[in-house]
Amino acid sequence: MPAPTPHRTPLRRVSQGSLFALSRSGAHPEAPHGLGFLEPAMAELADEVDALHSNVDGLRALGDALQTFNESFASWLYVMNMNALTVEWPEAPTDASFILAKRRAEEDAHAAILALQVRNQPEPSKEEKTTEAGNATTLGDNTIANDSSAPGPKPSTTVKVKKKGKPKLTAKEKKERSLAVDKTVSCLPLEFRGNDPVLRRNIETVIEALMDSGGRGVKLIELITPPDLNQARVNKCLIALVNRKIVTKDNSTGAVLYHWQGVPT
Repeated sequence: MPAPTPHRTPLRRVSQGSLFALSRSGAHPEAPHGLGFLEPAMAELADEVDALHSNVDGLRALGDALQTFNESFASWLYVMNMNALTVEWPEAPTDASFILAKRRAEEDAHAAILALQVRNQPEPSKEEKTTEAGNATTLGDNTIANDSSAPGPKPSTTVKVKKKGKPKLTAKEKKERSLAVDKTVSCLPLEFRGNDPVLRRNIETVIEALMDSGGRGVKLIELITPPDLNQARVNKCLIALVNRKIVTKDNSTGAVLYHWQGVPT
């Protein structure tokens, strides 16, 4: 009885990446010789290239879809922003503004009708003008004579009343006022706190005038003190104060009024 063949570990197949070795492998005696082994490899490469091309087309389609979505979403955000700036505009007219405008239109129409009636009235002749002038002179003489002969106190002359100026402040009040003004200016943009003494003096003048208003609304024209503090500078100062919510702007009555609120805590 012959001895059994000892078991041996079979040789591993050569690396699949080595086409030349694969073609010369003893495990595949039917492998083609020469360049014939490239045909199946090129066919597999062509299949992989087709798959890559389809994947690239899918990525391009995905990019186009994302671009379309981004444009649509950006347009929606822009429309929402414009809607907030137009619909929720705090300067929009209120019901009182429309009532005031209607009242003014009625007054203008009434004044136009009166002017048209006066224009259409016939002019008096020269004789009528002379008669009316004589009657007016006679009536005036009689009135003067009656006033001079009538007993009683004579009419008093009109006395002009001088406007009251700003109330004088004590030294302590002046110091407190100066500290309050400095605190207010420190909350404003840098251009009001910079090295421009004219602009600093203008903003201090506007702040002091608003403080002296006593809580009542102040119009822009009341703050103008030419030649230094003109309308443009007053408007610039008021815009800065309104943006910092130190002053509130009210136009509910038809006229723009500014109310002093102070530095917000």
